[in-house]
Amino acid sequence: MSEPVLRPAVASDRDTVWAMLEPVFRAGDTYAIDPDITRADALAYWYAAHPYITDGGTYYIRANQMGGGDHVCNAGFVTAPHATGKGVARAMLNHALSEAKALGFEAMQFNFVLASNTRALDIWQRAGFAQIGRIPQAFRHPRKGKVDAVILHKFLD
Repeated sequence: MSEPVLRPAVASDRDTVWAMLEPVFRAGDTYAIDPDITRADALAYWYAAHPYITDGGTYYIRANQMGGGDHVCNAGFVTAPHATGKGVARAMLNHALSEAKALGFEAMQFNFVLASNTRALDIWQRAGFAQIGRIPQAFRHPRKGKVDAVILHKFLD
């Protein structure tokens, strides 16, 4: 697979973004989002930030906190089922790190990566994110029971 072309998501991408978000949110095993979230609410959540899209994935960047904490961003990523294992998540992360820096952020933090999401943890840690915290039994996984959530951080140099 060639390197994915990423661009800002626009209103006309909503159907495509929803097609990627829906199976992930409905599965309830990676995002702390109500699996019964409506399409409108899911898209409002995703588009409230700086959303980006490619064939096979979508991500957003937003300030992690307001005021004095708005120099650190947070990001959320969804890879479409047909693109899993094809480098789309890595490409989105590389793009997000570059975009975050261009937007003026100084660091990126992931607040709630499930310890059971080993694929994501591997990608983030190989990209230089440090584990700075762990929240015991923070998430009720639909198949694995209570799992820890990991907090990751990286300065954008």
